[in-house]
Amino acid sequence: MKETPRVVTRTRRIEAPVAPQDFPFTIEQVRVEGVSPTLSEYRRRAWETFKELPLPNPQMEAWRRTDIKGLRVDSFRLPAPGAYLDLPAPPDYLLRPLVGEEHGGQVLLLPGGAKITLSAELANKGVVFTDLRTAEREYPHILDRIVGKVVKASDGKFAALAGALADNGVVLYVPRGVTIEQPLHSLLWGPGVGLAHISHILVWLEEGAAVTYVHEAASPSEQGQSLHAGIVELHVGPEANLRFVELQSWGEGVWNFTHERAEVERNGSLDWIFGAIGSHLTKNFSELNLIGEGSSGRMSGFYFTDHDQHLDHDTQQNHLAPHTTSDLLFKGALLHQSRSVWQGMIYVAPGAQKTDGYQANRNLVLSHKARADSIPGLEILADDVRCTHGATVGKIDADQVFYLRSRGIPEKEAERLIVEGFFDPIMQRIPFEGVRARFQQAIEDKMVAFQEEDALD
Repeated sequence: MKETPRVVTRTRRIEAPVAPQDFPFTIEQVRVEGVSPTLSEYRRRAWETFKELPLPNPQMEAWRRTDIKGLRVDSFRLPAPGAYLDLPAPPDYLLRPLVGEEHGGQVLLLPGGAKITLSAELANKGVVFTDLRTAEREYPHILDRIVGKVVKASDGKFAALAGALADNGVVLYVPRGVTIEQPLHSLLWGPGVGLAHISHILVWLEEGAAVTYVHEAASPSEQGQSLHAGIVELHVGPEANLRFVELQSWGEGVWNFTHERAEVERNGSLDWIFGAIGSHLTKNFSELNLIGEGSSGRMSGFYFTDHDQHLDHDTQQNHLAPHTTSDLLFKGALLHQSRSVWQGMIYVAPGAQKTDGYQANRNLVLSHKARADSIPGLEILADDVRCTHGATVGKIDADQVFYLRSRGIPEKEAERLIVEGFFDPIMQRIPFEGVRARFQQAIEDKMVAFQEEDALD
């Protein structure tokens, strides 16, 4: 993985020899016709980078704990236009309004298509909330300003893949001083065995803007592999405020790779919430760059794995200006033989005095075959800072179970209550009751299934 020049990482990513297999995509599939020269050039360069970089392997530091040799890279194809018409439709509960009876705006991304709604009031204020193809046609001047400005295609093999071949995505642009009261919502729905879902999410808030945006990626569980490669670019302007809720409930056959980065300017604030319960394998790079004095960012995440799931989150909090604040808390629980990896780094640049940085990762290992790797880190190049970190991996506290059983609660129910309480501080950061309840139910369903299997053994 290559990093942008202004960010210091733990170690330089060492590229391995080119693997004998690669994806079957061709340059003819790179959409450069009918788009702006800027976007065309961006995609051509991303394609060149994609072809130059090898597939990641455990010899690379960032991938040392995540091996993708089981990915059948030569079996994937891009969705044809209108492919969603012959595939399962998203369930209604994923499309319900987050607040009230109507959406402020919603973008539904489907294999080979998209559907968009946006209130006339927001459109009249200059807000752009649409899918990538529509933005290419109707808002090229905005797209040219923001594409590739936060995440570079050179950040890695899958970043280059998404930069070159993104067939779907979301563009959210909020003009200066505009506050959006109703939350915006998008859903990336990815059914279809053998399909490669390539997405690009771009969010740009001008000075003094404010919005809450919920993006979810989901698919049905199908027998066979499918792929998602995505980029998420977030820009929070001076004095702006973004709350970004990102939820992942991919089906059990999905291999999910994402490169995500946020930059926050002077006195801006970002509240970034992650939730992950799906996919067969996930490798996620999430980076917070505090580039303006007085900027702040909070990163909250939860994950719950079972069976042979493997979720790897690589987070970085980069303090690049004075008087910046970051706060990260990730919590996870693991069942069966699943595995989680969390690698975190707080970086404080020279001159970034009065930094306040915190990161913590807490894990509950609920099966003796499950494994959680937790690797926090600090790299501090300024002398007037406060930075702390912590990580824990443990089992359910037997004393807590005993206490609940002494109050007449059966053992299995007691364990579920403890897991629910473990996640509750993160769940409460999800601002919408319906979304929160749905993910709480998914966690409970996994616990019940596990306990029923355990009882049969």
